[in-house]
Amino acid sequence: MTSDIANIIDGARRAPTGKSRYRRLSPVDGTEVLAEYPLSTAADVEAAVDAARRVARSFANSQATWRGEILAGAARLLRERQDEAASLLIREIGKTRTEAKGETLAAIRLLEFYGNEAFRYGGELLSSARPDNHLFTRRRPLGVCGLVTPWNYPLSIPAWKLGPALLCGNTTVFKPSLQHPLSSQLIVEVLESAGLPPGVVNLVHGDGEVAGAAIVDHPDVAAVSFTGSRAVGESIYRSVNGRLGRASCEMGGKNALVVLADADLDVAVECAVDGGLSFAGQKCTGTDRVIVERAILDEFADKLVERVSTLVAGDLADDNVFVSPLVDDHQLRRVESIVSEGIAQGAELICGGAPSAIESGYYFPPTVLANINPDSRIAHDEVFGPVLALYPADDLDSAITQVNDTSYGLSASICTRSLSHAHRFVDAVATGLAYVNRPTSGAEFHAPFGGIRGSGLGPTEQGRKVLEFYSHWQTVAMRL
Repeated sequence: MTSDIANIIDGARRAPTGKSRYRRLSPVDGTEVLAEYPLSTAADVEAAVDAARRVARSFANSQATWRGEILAGAARLLRERQDEAASLLIREIGKTRTEAKGETLAAIRLLEFYGNEAFRYGGELLSSARPDNHLFTRRRPLGVCGLVTPWNYPLSIPAWKLGPALLCGNTTVFKPSLQHPLSSQLIVEVLESAGLPPGVVNLVHGDGEVAGAAIVDHPDVAAVSFTGSRAVGESIYRSVNGRLGRASCEMGGKNALVVLADADLDVAVECAVDGGLSFAGQKCTGTDRVIVERAILDEFADKLVERVSTLVAGDLADDNVFVSPLVDDHQLRRVESIVSEGIAQGAELICGGAPSAIESGYYFPPTVLANINPDSRIAHDEVFGPVLALYPADDLDSAITQVNDTSYGLSASICTRSLSHAHRFVDAVATGLAYVNRPTSGAEFHAPFGGIRGSGLGPTEQGRKVLEFYSHWQTVAMRL
């Protein structure tokens, strides 16, 4: 496997030139070496930017419908390889088969969506106030775009960045996270096989400190789209804007599910489990906080614990398995630390909480806590693990106040049978995504995606709105 890992620059496979090496261990058992490979240097990034710059003009001047055909063709090729893709996600990242198949399908649909958007890509014909004047607008690409993606969605997040960037006629330098090199290469391979010219997408395997910084700081990279941690996203946003580039940074959340006394509690429990515990909670839209109306808190907690006890662990390739490992030892230790600190500061452990409950790998058991100390880290930090914290609320207004009591603003959901309560909630929560009787995770690819405050800087991603980020408007006035 290691011998197959390479940068893809100007259509050629090249070994990264750095002396530092990355060693990827299996998240399932923590001992098997899945990959070991050198990291890219600033010189590798320079070569990738140079390749993207050389073909930028010709690709920008190509027909949008042709670019759309390439994206649609890549979607067809990925569909043909979807079993292979899902297997890579299971092996490299530790997704269950259900999660892996779902992500692969999402990546396929994203490429299809932006492929189809090519047929209405363009501008407007306007009436001019001047005689004998032809006035119209058109979208123009930015040039070279840097795409920096996280480890939790190795196929779908690159697809939702590459799709619109390429549709708009940009060339790209793509730096994925280190944990999934073959999944990253797969999406570039299907684009190449669909007819994408060499140099339009350039893949570099590297860390954030060297390769990521070289992309962010490069004067010829017109825009950077980043998904990852808040600290890194804020730094990237400042750096890119400081050199007059464009930046879009999606940075996670402290998402809340509200359960009112009139809710269907079975639906609410499923929303909590799906939103907070699937893929071990490693989703930027995952549920951290469950805010329950006080009158039903005990009943809801009992039902939740009963449901958690039925979650199946085991072979990730089994369609019935729900419990995933955390991505690596660092993430396991971080989640364990946040939970243990919370308990030491007074939180009540209702279930889970002990990593040794599953003997091998980077597993942390599905965990439910109550009586959270408002000064504890678990009350404020994004956990990014399979941990649900329960909070009581006196009524809907009290719940909304708690939802908004965070520096993040990505996703929130409410479970209720009241249409009035649903509308009041959606109007009042300070988030980019709002759901009713749905989990906080599970955004649809053709709708705008993004947060506010500490969850997002710059334009939203996905849907048609993101085309505004990857292009600029040119107004043409032509005297006839």
